[in-house]
Amino acid sequence: MPAEEFVAGWISGALGLVLGHPFDTVKVRLQTQTTYRGIVDCMVKTYRHESLLGFFKGMSFPIASISVVNSVLFGVYSNALLALTATSHQERRAQPPSYTHVFIAGCTGGFLQAYCLAPFDLIKVRLQNQTEPREKPGSPPPRYRGPVHCAASILQAEGPQGLFRGAWALTLRDTPTLGIYFVTYEWLCRQLTPEGQNPSSGTVLVAGGFAGIISWVAATPLDVIKSRMQMAGLKQRAYLGLLDCIVSSARQEGLGVFFRGLTINSARAFPVNAITFLSYEYLLLSWG
Repeated sequence: MPAEEFVAGWISGALGLVLGHPFDTVKVRLQTQTTYRGIVDCMVKTYRHESLLGFFKGMSFPIASISVVNSVLFGVYSNALLALTATSHQERRAQPPSYTHVFIAGCTGGFLQAYCLAPFDLIKVRLQNQTEPREKPGSPPPRYRGPVHCAASILQAEGPQGLFRGAWALTLRDTPTLGIYFVTYEWLCRQLTPEGQNPSSGTVLVAGGFAGIISWVAATPLDVIKSRMQMAGLKQRAYLGLLDCIVSSARQEGLGVFFRGLTINSARAFPVNAITFLSYEYLLLSWG
């Protein structure tokens, strides 16, 4: 049933989110702040200043929201393939879709995911960038007390459009790279699986992990721009738009700035996407 694709996407997205959120926090801080010398320095300072909980800032909201958005990605992808090929998920191993169809379905899922994701991702990034330790008596409170307060504060200070800062960069990041993501996964599964058979758990883990790495290599430059635009107006200057953010970042910090966070993105991408695809395939197989 088409609805099963959405449910499996939500569950697999939640599992991947819990596993990858600490890495994501470090990545966001490296991309938007200049106080860290690298991954290890960021991790050490976060732990010393904020304890282990610092790595999980902004996670409660994504569990309820971004996991649902992940269900949009997998649900739209699978149903787009169904519309393009007239084959269900269970039939696709016997009748593999063309890579063109896989790419189009992945891009469609990425585009719609980005549209749904933008406000949730903005709130996550704002909360992850709060480096204050846990509130103590007499210490100044953080700017945002939680996701609901963060959303209300943005609406009050920046208007409804404030919740969609960086949305264009997010859309440009996700639309093609999620097409690449699913094509890579399908190609590796087919290369490592005898024709007509379902891929083994090991194959799904490997294919999902490498699909995650390759898609993040392609996505990182726009991911940097997206995060910077989401933080604009707080600790950084406000950008006039996507192009202004690209030009200003390159002038001030060089072209290397667009690959900031790539190492930790890749380190996070393999286990997160391996688990995401394994749980997704397992759930659909169990329900099929």
